[in-house]
Amino acid sequence: MAGKLMANTAHLSLFILRLDRIRAPLWLLGLTFFTIVVPIAFSEMYGSQQERDVMAQTMVNPAMTAMVGPGDLENYTLGAMTAHQMLLMTAVVVGLMSILLVSRHTRADEEEGRLEMIRSLPTGRLSYLNSAFIVITGICAVLALINGFGLYALGFESMDLEGSLLYGAALGAAGLFFAGVTAVFAQLTETSRGTVGYSIALLLMAYLIRAITDVTDESLSWLSPLGWVTKAEVYSANNWMPIVLMIVVSALLYALANYLNAIRDLESGFLPSKPGRRYASRFLQSPLGLALRLQKTGTIAWAIGMYVLGASYGSILGDLESFFSNNEMMKQLLQTKEGLTLTEQFIPMLMIVISLMATVPPVMAMNKLCGEEKKERIIHLLGRAVSRTELLGSYLGIAVINGFLMISLAAFGLWSAGTAAIEEGLSFGMIYGAALSYYPAMLVVISAAVSLIGYFPKLTSLIWLYVFYSFVVLYFGSLFRFSDWIGNLSPFGHVPQAPVEEFSIMPLIVLSIISVALSLLGFIGFNKRDIEN
Repeated sequence: MAGKLMANTAHLSLFILRLDRIRAPLWLLGLTFFTIVVPIAFSEMYGSQQERDVMAQTMVNPAMTAMVGPGDLENYTLGAMTAHQMLLMTAVVVGLMSILLVSRHTRADEEEGRLEMIRSLPTGRLSYLNSAFIVITGICAVLALINGFGLYALGFESMDLEGSLLYGAALGAAGLFFAGVTAVFAQLTETSRGTVGYSIALLLMAYLIRAITDVTDESLSWLSPLGWVTKAEVYSANNWMPIVLMIVVSALLYALANYLNAIRDLESGFLPSKPGRRYASRFLQSPLGLALRLQKTGTIAWAIGMYVLGASYGSILGDLESFFSNNEMMKQLLQTKEGLTLTEQFIPMLMIVISLMATVPPVMAMNKLCGEEKKERIIHLLGRAVSRTELLGSYLGIAVINGFLMISLAAFGLWSAGTAAIEEGLSFGMIYGAALSYYPAMLVVISAAVSLIGYFPKLTSLIWLYVFYSFVVLYFGSLFRFSDWIGNLSPFGHVPQAPVEEFSIMPLIVLSIISVALSLLGFIGFNKRDIEN
């Protein structure tokens, strides 16, 4: 019986591997490159232990603990510094990789009808799901090995073989865990959109829970799988137990996904969609209403997540002020401005993270049009009295409003929680103004997605590389001491760092003009090119 359920699993694994022959190597190369290059950069910038100890002093504050997790700051060797500042963030990206790859070969293939064709061949009921498991497990194993041995091959004294292998194992285990999570959601939901949405929501929730518990009560961070990554204490205590625990839970999630897949009908889910109204409203009969309805659930989920993200950072600002007031070294290192509290001067660093996170949902909303085109759905709209300009404009309007909503909610969450945490409170105008100053940069990224849809619809995924690039050069720019022109290649690099820097309206006007120009180019291209079918 088991043989029939798993028939031709090996052949299907080779088939999936062939489908991912470009995606998987790109993920592996990108993750490995950033893993290997960081300790090399650290060794050049912080060559002596004294310099690393100074850096450790800047990390001893609640905000940095919430961002990158706890670390061995008493013995801040090159290896400990690398693990502290890079391991958690890289594990989040690995989790995202697993979510996208697994959802593509589970619910997405089932939704498109490809799985039904595969099951018509001499394959088992569980063959395709387990083929996806085999491939993602192999990818995570390769990622763990090349990163582990790659770090050890650098030859740094503090980066021994056990610690390096544990570093790689932590990344691989994070990938396996979120692969299992995605596979379970693929059985629970009826759409690939729901699978990806719920999986990413759990990934963000795991990060937020770890951030809050690491600051308040570190023992509670066991509630988050990402907390298990930091508890490995790579290049310090080298604790393998959390990673083994993550692998065991991943195996249980794999088993649960197999069980759920075996007892459900094809193209169904355990969380079925609610029946719609018998008659559509006039608003729903418009392209704007339909696009908004398709994205309603994801927008609400992201809105809640952005508010929680802002509130989680705001809740630690009280401790941050106390830390700065008692740390003379931080007072010297922090850029100062008369009339601002030390906490307010730390706001620009938080705004960079918040604004980049707030850029993700509007770009997803914009790229939704390309996804609908690939599924041959928009031709049914364009076959009626709907122009291409109206269709593209509907999605662009939703993305623009989405971006404004996300950055506003994050700013409101930061202000509300920060006001409660700090006795003298925070200025809402200062917080909201600092957040909105990033809105033109968000519009540039959204408009770049419009241009790709207009001319290169098959390359719309490249916009995510640009967002990732912006994150790297802005978040790690001061750490790696990048030249100014590298940061200026991102629209976020031109935003005044309010409230520390003097506010200037001109860069925001220029960014707005660029966004309008890119959008117009996208509309021209979309109206001229062929629709994919």
